[in-house]
Amino acid sequence: MDGAGVAQPQQRSTRSTCCYCGVGCGLLVHSAHEADGQSRITGVEGDPHHPANAGRLCSKGRALADSARSLHGRVLQPELRERRGDARRAVDWGLALDTVAERLAGIVERHGPDSVAFYLSGQLLTEDYYVFNKLAKGLLGTANIDTNSRLCMSSAVSGYKLAFGADGPPTCYDDLEHAKTVLFAGSNAAYAHPVLFRRLEEAKARDPGVRWIVVDPRRTDTAAMADLHLQIQPGTDVALFNGMLHHLVWEGLLDEDFIAAHTTGFAGLKQLLREYTPRMSAEICGIAAQDLVTAAEWFGRSPAALSLYCMGLNQSAHGTDKNLALIHLHLATRQLGRPGAGPFSLTGQPNAMGGREVGGMATMLAAHRELDNDAHRAEVEALWKLAPGALPARPGLAAVELFDALHSGKVKAVWIACTNPAHSMPDIGRVREALQRAEYVIVQECFAGTDTVPYADALLPAATWGEKEGTVTNSERRISRVRAAVAPPGQAKPDWWIAREIARRLEARLGAPGAAPLFAAETPAAIFDEHRRLTVGRDLDIGGLDYDVLERDGPQQWPFPAGSRSGQPRRYGDGVFATTDGRARFHPTPYRPVAEPTSARFPLRLLTGRLRDQWHGMSRSGRVPELFAHSPEPGLRMHPDDAARRGLQAGDLVRVASKRGELVLPLELSDEVGSGTVFAAMHWGGQHLSSGGINELSLPAVDARSQQPELKHAAVRVEKAAFDWHLLAARRGDALSMREALQPLLRDCGYAGLSLHADAGTQAGDAAPGETAWVVLRAAAPAPMPHDWLAALDDALALAAGADTLEYHDARRGLRKRVAWRGAGDASRIDGLLWSDVAPGGDALLRIALSGQPWQGPRLGAFSARAGAARDAVVCSCRHVTESAIRAEIRNGADLPALQQALGCGSVCGSCIPQLVRLLRQPAIA
Repeated sequence: MDGAGVAQPQQRSTRSTCCYCGVGCGLLVHSAHEADGQSRITGVEGDPHHPANAGRLCSKGRALADSARSLHGRVLQPELRERRGDARRAVDWGLALDTVAERLAGIVERHGPDSVAFYLSGQLLTEDYYVFNKLAKGLLGTANIDTNSRLCMSSAVSGYKLAFGADGPPTCYDDLEHAKTVLFAGSNAAYAHPVLFRRLEEAKARDPGVRWIVVDPRRTDTAAMADLHLQIQPGTDVALFNGMLHHLVWEGLLDEDFIAAHTTGFAGLKQLLREYTPRMSAEICGIAAQDLVTAAEWFGRSPAALSLYCMGLNQSAHGTDKNLALIHLHLATRQLGRPGAGPFSLTGQPNAMGGREVGGMATMLAAHRELDNDAHRAEVEALWKLAPGALPARPGLAAVELFDALHSGKVKAVWIACTNPAHSMPDIGRVREALQRAEYVIVQECFAGTDTVPYADALLPAATWGEKEGTVTNSERRISRVRAAVAPPGQAKPDWWIAREIARRLEARLGAPGAAPLFAAETPAAIFDEHRRLTVGRDLDIGGLDYDVLERDGPQQWPFPAGSRSGQPRRYGDGVFATTDGRARFHPTPYRPVAEPTSARFPLRLLTGRLRDQWHGMSRSGRVPELFAHSPEPGLRMHPDDAARRGLQAGDLVRVASKRGELVLPLELSDEVGSGTVFAAMHWGGQHLSSGGINELSLPAVDARSQQPELKHAAVRVEKAAFDWHLLAARRGDALSMREALQPLLRDCGYAGLSLHADAGTQAGDAAPGETAWVVLRAAAPAPMPHDWLAALDDALALAAGADTLEYHDARRGLRKRVAWRGAGDASRIDGLLWSDVAPGGDALLRIALSGQPWQGPRLGAFSARAGAARDAVVCSCRHVTESAIRAEIRNGADLPALQQALGCGSVCGSCIPQLVRLLRQPAIA
């Protein structure tokens, strides 16, 4: 009670782990049990005792509490429909579980176990994955269980297995501080893994002799900080690495004794390398031969060379060869197995590795066992108490194959959990067709607005971050506990519970009579115990690890066999690898071009990648208005020279087309991309666009060994999109509610882009402080939208004409301008606006509205507001510091510490530091 006798919320803090990338940052999640009886997450900070981040968090991690603040848009109860065209209706769990089990069992009985498929996520916890994998392979007998990890990590896995004999990086995060040469390959770590990038920055600040080499077709923030940026042509990584190794052979910079004693296959690779002289390789890559030689020298002569690589290598039809060619550099020079050295694949998702550990993919069994290995299957059958021969003996359908089989009718039912394939798969037009054709679609999800949810015949409400118990494994093989800070809302349940309950019903109908029950585990701890027993004697042995150890001693790295006091930070230091003879393998890696070359019809190379403050399909990060500040709108980046040749200007709407589809995006001019190349972020989808996003264009070509698709590159053409009607609408209020209401309207437009903006004008006494934000819609069409659409827009934004609105309307011309106000006199502020015309307009009003500043002058002047200066880009989203403020300080002589001191930018999460450094290095702009 406080002094007035009012009960105060009961506060508590819970240690957990971040749900975004694979760094695996530890968190302290603050929650309060409030007077209404509900517990709510109220804040998040970095756990100073977690070894992955030591208290650091990026902009996304810092905003996790904001992503959980509202239940709007959450799936809170099960929903079913009998026929595809029907609306789903809410049901209780008993009916939902019985119905799903009945439908799946019937399909299996009619068509066999391979008529069912599961498509999971690297965001599931290890325990969730384990139950799904046991259900698919152990009970149903199908290996048709794959995950979105196929889209990000499978080529890295193939590379590790082919070279070392086992999955898993041989490195650890401490190597970031010990490396003397760091080679970034296809990794914009400043955006994708910012907490690790902070460690690298600090190590370089302590030792300026550390050298960074960045291999990337774009001049990213990571590349801008490099000592050597190799801006290669897209897809030419293998030629680069082969050329570097050719130089190392020629200069005698190999560890010949190590190669002879601990590897095989080098003679065959050496024969291939004769063709890859530095000059020839550099010509393929489009770089200077001397730069290639410099990179090889720095790498080969370094006392500790560390490579960090990510989707730029993996998301390729030749991703396995790219991984292998890079690993060859490490093997040939013995740059691994010691501090600061090794090939380090940075994981894109929080638990992609945990999913592989339990065998939750179509091409593997539990604990790094192989499906096509008789002995491995027998081991798992014995541990699961299955009849001999019960497990599938061949790999199942990987992601692209899975949706192709759904499209053709070979697969009848798909169970999708915690992922959004209608946005993230390549060639999503075909994926949407596959989902529409499927006999039965189950979607297990926590957010209702994803592109995949409309296809669900059964929608099952899942608990999400902050509400779940289990474990995850990060990029350095470190297993951390995930703990629930609050109970799941509504009827949401943990993913493992949902899978187990349906599995038990299927087991009662399809299981072998008299067999021991497969799904007896009642808690995540019991599931983890099953999992760890399967690992004993394997390369990832965690027989000595359980929840008690994790509670007492904190996160641990594998292997962690029985009797261990700690895990193993590095692997292969003794030169003994996980192959049958203990030797690492070299493999021939000839250079092959991208899967889809450019042509006269499609002359540009499209590259895809990440934004700094968003993640994946934005189903979570897109709930936080502050995370839109750095990149508030979708766009296509093009080199200014390419735009000039096409008569295009910044802000123009352009149509981007490939052989598979097209979409419209606003044009951004940037010298970050080379001539002939364009770039678009992967995040924007149907929740924020009139299209499904950039994967309308991507191609489903896959790597033959990893089955990972080439999401990073496609051949496209770009041309101006002509529209005769343009709209800008913005409204302040419950932004998540308004976004949900606007979403169905987007697809009717030639172009529509939707974003959220933090409210700068919340005043004391305003309703729901901290939950009020702006939603901003930009749209265009060949002609004015019909009356019904405009009426729906007014309803969605609560922006109909009224006493506090000013309006001008010309129906004949399709011209409509409306401004809503709040407050009066000197405190009058814009509360919403709508501006439609034959040309884009209204930006001056929008900037005033978003600033939260009082309106100056008579309200009638709103419609004559001049365009003024372009939007002032936000660089630091934590402190909302703009580029103009930073440039002003730089003109006054500020360096990085002075900027941090004067403006606060770069002093909180640090994600903006690379951009600050970039601005400091640019010539002064008056």
